[in-house]
Amino acid sequence: MNYVKTIWALLPPVIAIIFALKTKEVYISLLIGVVSGTLLLTNFHLVESLNLLFDTVVNCLSKPSNIGILIFLVMLGIIVTLMTKSGGSQAYGKWAKKKMKSSKQSLFSTFILGVVIFVDDYFNCLTVGSVMREITDEFKVSRAMLAYIIDSTAAPVCIIAPISSWAAAVSGYTSGDGFQLFLNTIPFNLYALLTIVMVCYVIGSEFHFGKMKKHELAAQNGDVCFGDDSYQTNEEISYNQKGKVLDLILPVIVLIMSCIIGMIYTGGFFDGKDLITAFSQCDASRGLVYGTFVTLIFVFILYIPRKIISYNEFVECIPEGFKAMVPSILILVLAWSLGDLVSNQLQAGAFVYNTLQSASISTAILPACLFIVGAGLSFSTGTSWGTFGILIPMATSLFPEGSTMLVISIASILAGAVCGDHISPISDTTIMASTGAKCNHLYHVTTQIPYALVVASACFIGYLVAGFTQNVLLTLFVAFVSLSIIIFVIRLYQKKSS
Repeated sequence: MNYVKTIWALLPPVIAIIFALKTKEVYISLLIGVVSGTLLLTNFHLVESLNLLFDTVVNCLSKPSNIGILIFLVMLGIIVTLMTKSGGSQAYGKWAKKKMKSSKQSLFSTFILGVVIFVDDYFNCLTVGSVMREITDEFKVSRAMLAYIIDSTAAPVCIIAPISSWAAAVSGYTSGDGFQLFLNTIPFNLYALLTIVMVCYVIGSEFHFGKMKKHELAAQNGDVCFGDDSYQTNEEISYNQKGKVLDLILPVIVLIMSCIIGMIYTGGFFDGKDLITAFSQCDASRGLVYGTFVTLIFVFILYIPRKIISYNEFVECIPEGFKAMVPSILILVLAWSLGDLVSNQLQAGAFVYNTLQSASISTAILPACLFIVGAGLSFSTGTSWGTFGILIPMATSLFPEGSTMLVISIASILAGAVCGDHISPISDTTIMASTGAKCNHLYHVTTQIPYALVVASACFIGYLVAGFTQNVLLTLFVAFVSLSIIIFVIRLYQKKSS
């Protein structure tokens, strides 16, 4: 039986997600999802399935972009370990505690830093987590809440930032002036805009519900990890008591600047291309590796001559930083393998595409439908970029270039893809947010989903309005009002239940 391009192609990620949510164990769940995919492709022939499993993992590890991300992860882990060893992280934490007086201030600082670092979601997640984790711990903020703030200022911010790796990817999927089309989608990208509003409201009003409320209550009693401190590797490292705030701030600044320069360098900026073109054609993973390599050299020059750490301690931090990233690397490799099986080999996207093409859907409700389909596809495959590649060409074939409906439809696809990516247990960005916050991955997923679904519900209503009116102001107004009403109902329910 042929399972390719059928509804069965969606089964492996569904199995992985159900197992993960049921068992609270992500490694085996992802592996089971991968194995189920290979079994479908080989018609349940065990030996062929094992061979395909091996080939799939090797193929994922042989892709230059994936290798680049893994190298970036390892080098960033080494840099974070060095900053901890130097005492810079602790000195910054002590300084910040004097300047910040509440958990709200620590979370708003996290939010602002996340918005500022908008060039790449991986870079955003890991850098923001490394800088802010100890500060939010001091103010008894749960790691789950920290992970939510990090994740909500990663992809949702990158997808509306004109200069980012995400803008480059989206521009490449469209015909004509892709960058101008991307700019036009920003006001209609309801999920990104409403997520930012939701985060600000959650921080300002301390609005907690679902499992997040339990995590925050535990954090107030001193348990920021909700009983799982298995990610606490760096806290065990001894550090120099003479470390200064600059020992953290300077490496972070150099890291940000060198990564940006590395990305535009790979895009040909120094060969005469303009900044926007350089970003749109950059090799993000290669640029990030260049940036972390430069930062590692800078850290060596900054620490060793001042005897903040010794040469031997510097060398010891290399395997320590590698070990800190092993759990994330394992999850990423399995998630990539599952995504490759579902998207490229079982071709789940082609099944969704064909189903949508054959469905008789009114043009007015198409944006709302595309939002739901994009969210579902991205959630199932763990990739928003893959979802862009599948659905955007369909939207461009349905509407003429330059039309408002084309802009709205592509915006709804972008919003849906980011929404699904935001809540998927097998999404690499979600994994990076858990890594940056040093939070149990499934704790992060299960606490974030209710918040994301609240925003998604308001977005769906907004896209219905957008499809019928094609008016950006009315769409934004209805979406924001819908979000406010949903939050009000939840608060009212909480009040009655207490």
